[in-house]
Amino acid sequence: MTADSAEVRSYVEGFLPEDEVMSLARARGDELGCSPIGAGGGAALRFLAAALNAKAVVEIGTGAGVSGLYLLRGMAADGVLTSIDVEPEHQGAAKRAFADAGFAPGRSRLIMGRALDVLPRMTDNGYDLLFVDALKTEYPSYLEQGVRLLRPGGVIAFDNVLLRGDVVDPARRDPDTTALREVVRAVRDDDRLVPVLLPLGDGLLVAAKAR
Repeated sequence: MTADSAEVRSYVEGFLPEDEVMSLARARGDELGCSPIGAGGGAALRFLAAALNAKAVVEIGTGAGVSGLYLLRGMAADGVLTSIDVEPEHQGAAKRAFADAGFAPGRSRLIMGRALDVLPRMTDNGYDLLFVDALKTEYPSYLEQGVRLLRPGGVIAFDNVLLRGDVVDPARRDPDTTALREVVRAVRDDDRLVPVLLPLGDGLLVAAKAR
């Protein structure tokens, strides 16, 4: 007998259980209304950060710190996470989560503001990994900025690109769905990138910048 898709998804998402610090951060995110990345997607972020031995990581959308914890736990011991968010409450929750996990304040740099205002001031080819979980309508613009910021061999990752399956429904033409379809096509067709679309959580689109 073959397990149904819900059972398989549950097995994958629960493959690596989350500890108390992560669970508390996730609960704060739910309270603040900023839905965190799932456990499967978070594990993928930690894996990517570790595989890259990442020392310089950018996160667009701090949330309550769940994705930041996964990234920090995979990064090099001296790595610094730069996380951008427009909500001060989100960044306060993330600071608490990072402190609860034992990360020194110098391991993270939290910037309050619109990512599209902040990213143009950041260094070309200066980052190992960029993770995006913010306004879906701005994903195509984040892609252009992200490719510029990544070093050769660096990786960009977008969360929620399947949007509960809406992206595969041709009848759905709302701004979020349209923007996600656009970024998926742009990543797939960009000769500078080596992409993969992973069915983790609500969809994780990952691409490495060609060396």
